[in-house]
Amino acid sequence: MRVGVVGLKMGLHLATWCRRVGMDVVAICDRDPERLALAKKEIPEAVLTERWPDLLKQGLDGVVLANDFDAHAPLALAFLAEGVHVLSEAAACSSYQEGRQLIEAVESSSATYSFAENYVLHPHVRLIREAVDAAEFGRISLIEADYLHGMSPKAVAALIGDPAHWRGRIAATAYCTHTVSPILAVADAWPVEVAAFPVDEADPRAAVVMNIRLSTGALAVTRHGFLQGEPDSHWSWVSVRGTRALAESVRGPGEQAWSVRFRAEEWTTPEGTVREEIRVPPALTLNGEPVQRNAEGTVLLLQAFQAAVEEEAPPLIPVRPAVAASLVGVAGAESLRNGSRPVPVPDLGWCGPPRAS
Repeated sequence: MRVGVVGLKMGLHLATWCRRVGMDVVAICDRDPERLALAKKEIPEAVLTERWPDLLKQGLDGVVLANDFDAHAPLALAFLAEGVHVLSEAAACSSYQEGRQLIEAVESSSATYSFAENYVLHPHVRLIREAVDAAEFGRISLIEADYLHGMSPKAVAALIGDPAHWRGRIAATAYCTHTVSPILAVADAWPVEVAAFPVDEADPRAAVVMNIRLSTGALAVTRHGFLQGEPDSHWSWVSVRGTRALAESVRGPGEQAWSVRFRAEEWTTPEGTVREEIRVPPALTLNGEPVQRNAEGTVLLLQAFQAAVEEEAPPLIPVRPAVAASLVGVAGAESLRNGSRPVPVPDLGWCGPPRAS
């Protein structure tokens, strides 16, 4: 399977894992000559270019889009039009119009679209999903998810205060798919309405909270941005409360953060006793070697992309849930502009469960 990679900050990391799972990385692109030179040392056989349209001439089976956060959709549209399978980093789109165009492009293309949202596949999220599939929760009523970084004010200002960087030009709500995508996957739901709130009105871009009404009637609460006190593992925390049980990822450093605390009250169990336990995810291996916890989602994602291209398997995270999760951030930005009033997420033809196009 011949793949190209656009954007070499996160893209070089993905290119390395592409090779480990068995793909042939034949072309790489970045506007920065220094990043290209570094990538050449890592992947000397690949064609180098500063212009992404050059990759359309390389006979690619698939392309990994790891360019700027708010610039994925135009490239995805171009590669889909040429029949090249797309694996796109977040966000899938930055506007309602782009979301609609992306869905239409996938439906008219011979190629597939996969969303590179590895947080859906992190160990703690997979454990919670298993409990959902086993009907341990009853009806899900509340889901919470955090994607937070504990950084100094100076470091945060440098990151989101630079208008030349995509971090400086996106809305505070935009970088939301690391929270929203796991929620949609766990709940088998679509976003219906969003109300967004700045955590600190004195520093409104630093962190936001979004209340999201889901198509199942459940409420989702997401927190993302820059707040203190987070563990050093993956900055991701997920909690699911149902009518019969609770499951939440463990807040702790290192390996602890990949496990899940599960609790069911005595009235829900045959024995009439409280059931409380810590569930530890099984190890994932690749070519007989264990995969680091923080890379498990990436490996599973790339293996699924390879299967979509080589075996015509359905994309693991296809275009509709990708667009839906991304548009939560767009609606959230509109809510902030309107004094945190709820804003509907436009229905762009959602149908069926979110894990199917």
